Amino acid sequence: MTATPADPAILEERPGRNVGAWLLGLQRDYPILQIVALIAIFLYGTSTIDGFGSKLSIYSMLVLASILGLTAVGQTIVILIGGIDFSIPALIVLGATLIVDLTSLKHWSFVPALILVIVLAVAIGATSGYIAHRFQVQPLIVTLAIGAIVTGIVLVWSNGMTTGVAPAWLSSFTSPAGKTLGVGFPPIVALWAVVSVLVGLVLRATVTGRWVYGTGSNPRAAELALVPTRRVWTATFALSAFMAAMTGILIAGFSGSAAASAGDPYLWQSLTAVIVGGTTFGARGDYWRTVIGALILVELNTVLVGHNAGPATQQILSGVLILLVVALYGRQRRVRDRV
Repeated sequence: MTATPADPAILEERPGRNVGAWLLGLQRDYPILQIVALIAIFLYGTSTIDGFGSKLSIYSMLVLASILGLTAVGQTIVILIGGIDFSIPALIVLGATLIVDLTSLKHWSFVPALILVIVLAVAIGATSGYIAHRFQVQPLIVTLAIGAIVTGIVLVWSNGMTTGVAPAWLSSFTSPAGKTLGVGFPPIVALWAVVSVLVGLVLRATVTGRWVYGTGSNPRAAELALVPTRRVWTATFALSAFMAAMTGILIAGFSGSAAASAGDPYLWQSLTAVIVGGTTFGARGDYWRTVIGALILVELNTVLVGHNAGPATQQILSGVLILLVVALYGRQRRVRDRV
């Protein structure tokens, strides 16, 4: 007796296969594994490191996650439209240097200094997005070049050294011991929570959000649907530069001063937070996933530091996390292939 091939329809109805497909679909819609990892790392840290679960430790991790998460706002949306922003470190240094130099050494009030930083950052970011879309140049190349130019300008401005200090209120704003409306809760964390809600709602429930996803999923189809893709690219990179510069100001408050290398860690970390959260190039994911990714990274790094692991170990584990996430999401069909 010869065996007959199994009917594909019967194979598709096998319980194990259906359960696996259901779980993958659930993970695609909700960051379940990321939430499990976040809880597991916290429980491991609490059980192996003294004081890991204390109020001060939690607030300190939230402050670090806030700085990373705010940096990653623009990077998330840039990745959603299919781009990448390598100018973030330069914009961070620009924001930190100008706010410290102008308020401390040149005796400007904070508001005019802030306005100058905003205008410069938005103009720089918009230029990157416009050039990348108008001339069809890879955004990696454009933002690398723009970042190099900005870094050079900052070095000329500061003569390679910034000796001023950040305003005292800004240091309190970014401190784990700071107070929000008289309550003992870090103001920067409260700010991050508000920004997270607003960005998440804009992406999910507005025309602007639909333009972002449409541009990232299929640019040609988006243009045929009258989505202003060039404006989307220009505005998205302007937002990324704006958030990087604002984060630079917060980093200056957190550290008390500005440094030429202040933005260096945040290019890699912001990309890792976005990817670990489950947002991938071309309209898959959202900012709320990035929030979880930032929390995972900060928790993991805190655990590693608590166990005396060096930067090399942190880099290796970050790379492993990215590979795991890519293995999980990379097998799915791209949105543009399903449209």
